[in-house]
Amino acid sequence: MDAIWGNILRGLSAASPLDQANLVLGLLGVGLMIRRSRWAFPVGLIAVSVQGLLFWRARFYADAVLQGFFFACLAYGWWHWRRDAAATETDVVPVTVLTHRARLGWLGAGLALTLGWGAWQNTHTDATLPYRDAFIAAFSLIGQMLQVRKKLENWIVWLAVNTVAIAAYWTADLAYTAFLYALYLALAALGLRAWRRALVQNPQTAP
Repeated sequence: MDAIWGNILRGLSAASPLDQANLVLGLLGVGLMIRRSRWAFPVGLIAVSVQGLLFWRARFYADAVLQGFFFACLAYGWWHWRRDAAATETDVVPVTVLTHRARLGWLGAGLALTLGWGAWQNTHTDATLPYRDAFIAAFSLIGQMLQVRKKLENWIVWLAVNTVAIAAYWTADLAYTAFLYALYLALAALGLRAWRRALVQNPQTAP
């Protein structure tokens, strides 16, 4: 246990200023999203820009491109939340849920993307666990899209993604990275609870 905490502390202390900024912005962005604040979007736009730069410098080009997709989703979400808030003359866009058919559709799309992306990586790259990486990437995309549409289920997706990521980094002896994803896992649980409470207060948004 001492070795694990030592790994985490070394990771925190040895992180570059850009890495530390990325962590702070990421946690702040998720915290604002839990509160359903539109400030989550400008913070998130900066966060994914920093993350993309870090990935590009590390020559993880696919991950850097993925941040570009997140940037587009966040920009759309900012516009969408502002438009809906103006239309309803409220400061907060209501939380909604997917229909049962839509849930199955998103799940099927995520699994198909995972299998297709994983198979491509298995054939064309030297990825250690291609299907695990594909699962994290595919369902991160879905989680982001559902979040900007204010769907409650986005937090369930993030719970699954973060759980898989924690296990992946833990088995790779990357305790610091696993610790960071554990923080995001805890925030996802808080987000699910907060948005579910908001949904109960506005039940007409249920399918």
